[in-house]
Amino acid sequence: MNDFPFGFGPSDPDKRGEGESREPSGFGFGAPGGGPQGAEAFAQLGQILSQLGSMLSQAGSSSGPVNYTIAKQIALQRLSSSGQASSSDNESTAVRDAGHLAELWLDAATILPVGASRTVAWSARDWVEKTLDTWQHLCDPVAQRVANAWVNALPEEAKQAAGPLLSMMSQMGGMAFGTQLGHALAQLGSEVLTSTEVGLPLGPDGTAALLPANIQKFTEGLERPSSEVLVFLAAREAAHHRLFSHVPWLRQRLLATVEEFARGITVNTQALQDLAGQIDPANPASVEEALSSGLLQPQTTDEQKAALARLETLLALVEGWVDVVVADAVGDRLPGADALRETLRRRRASGGPAEQTFATLVGL
Repeated sequence: MNDFPFGFGPSDPDKRGEGESREPSGFGFGAPGGGPQGAEAFAQLGQILSQLGSMLSQAGSSSGPVNYTIAKQIALQRLSSSGQASSSDNESTAVRDAGHLAELWLDAATILPVGASRTVAWSARDWVEKTLDTWQHLCDPVAQRVANAWVNALPEEAKQAAGPLLSMMSQMGGMAFGTQLGHALAQLGSEVLTSTEVGLPLGPDGTAALLPANIQKFTEGLERPSSEVLVFLAAREAAHHRLFSHVPWLRQRLLATVEEFARGITVNTQALQDLAGQIDPANPASVEEALSSGLLQPQTTDEQKAALARLETLLALVEGWVDVVVADAVGDRLPGADALRETLRRRRASGGPAEQTFATLVGL
């Protein structure tokens, strides 16, 4: 067995072989016997490090546990390739008018005053760009805890051997988290109907937003006028903003519950050892197979289950309040209101955007 990890050779010139050059070679790399093979190996290493450095620099600088530059790039690229377009002037006008009408109806259904100063039309790309700051608050605690847990699970000898590589591993971990988040945001951005559909105020304060392109797809097959669907969804969006704007502790409580879940993340050190045993250094494919085997999945603790239960309860309370207030507000004004309420219930039950959102967070 080689006593010098990562291909480093002995630093004592007197211990070199007779055919080995006594000239110092950068970082001590080289094949036994030196010569052309050593030069070729060093050149290959230089190419690998150069490519890795180029990849990390192109990914943008990110000091946190998630590379949000990568996340945004991937999400926007996927949405562009799927043909997501900006909202038209007619769509913006229709959304604004629907929001105004919904606010008038809500005034008679709740004592909470208006929470949004404007109602706007967003494209899926707008949704990604304008909700990314809130995603950072949601994802950072979970991703940071996962990253720290894996490093802390390493034996002390492994930490010392890795040394400076740990910072590179951290950066690559941020890229991996960012890639996962980017794909999730693209999927969500192509499905969500409003900025608050996931049960959280993801967008800027005071801005109610509807996504006309997604609403149009949602309306197909409902046998209801598109204008009726738009007003109903505008009422739900406006009700969410009234609640979050005038019950200020609610937003902080939701975010704090996500952090409570993150604090409970632990790592199975035995699984880490089993994973290492599956990796064959001579077979790069074994690394990918090991990582996809599920052994790296963090363990769910009782504390986490309790935090998730509290989160589900809070989201259920928000949804229940919005559902009741909107039903009272629209009354008999929208003939298809009951059918739309049932459609949205089924959408949530079958795994809608809200369920996808928290599956993404837990998956990090």
